[in-house]
Amino acid sequence: MRLVIVTGMSGAGKTVALKILEDMGYYCVDNLPIPLMREFASLISGNPDKSSENVALGIDIRSGLELPQLDQVLSDWRRDGFNCKVLFLDASDETLIKRYKETRRSHPLAGTGRIGQGIAREREQLSFLKEEADYIFDTSKLLTRDLRKEIEKLFTEDPVYDNLFITVLSFGFKYGIPTDADLVFDVRFLPNPFYEESLRPLTGEDPGVRDYVMKGNTAEIFLTKLFDMVDFLVPNYVQEGKTRLLIAVGCTGGRHRSVTVARALYEHLRQIRPLGLKLENRDMDKKRQQTE
Repeated sequence: MRLVIVTGMSGAGKTVALKILEDMGYYCVDNLPIPLMREFASLISGNPDKSSENVALGIDIRSGLELPQLDQVLSDWRRDGFNCKVLFLDASDETLIKRYKETRRSHPLAGTGRIGQGIAREREQLSFLKEEADYIFDTSKLLTRDLRKEIEKLFTEDPVYDNLFITVLSFGFKYGIPTDADLVFDVRFLPNPFYEESLRPLTGEDPGVRDYVMKGNTAEIFLTKLFDMVDFLVPNYVQEGKTRLLIAVGCTGGRHRSVTVARALYEHLRQIRPLGLKLENRDMDKKRQQTE
């Protein structure tokens, strides 16, 4: 039996994560009183009808004064070799505030105060759980389908996961540099398919455009150096405790060269990081949308 504790910030997607695990065949229980967790685990593991099932428990700030007891429960389980993992869902304060405003719900710790004050109190009270977490997902930029994809990979294949979620993003400088980018690479020095009439309406996802961008050896040399740099940086970011990394690749319009290079980087990373990886093409279709 595998037991997953699903926890994290209110509004970060815990309920969605539980539904995803339920769809995967997990027996899910939300907001179980912490003093009952040991007894619940014993009953499940000792029940012939349930002992082979995977179980997910949703625990959050609603546990109130009982929450600190969870630290001891986890410590005891790990000491005894119990197969328990902690999945922590997080998001930026700005994202959480926006979500609360959209749903018109009040934060459980805000009381008569502001939402931000409740979020700050919750972060402090959940800090020990985040430190104990085996997996951390920052859902600030994740769509539900992206979260589902990552959870399905994580809890069906169960490979090594290091809590770093990487987004490779192509963009056009004419539309502005992504404000949340950690690394920005300018590929405007590569051959530009825009000046080829037959290639202009296509994108970097089309083979003809990719071949044009990669002609000669400039792009190949650049990618070799880029791959080497990223391979060096990623383990060091993991060691430093970084949980999100956005690598932005830009060209003039974000349609041809940046898309080609971003795809190549994504495919390189996918070979060594099957989890925690996403490709986005921010501006690839803007020209097309403007003319429709």
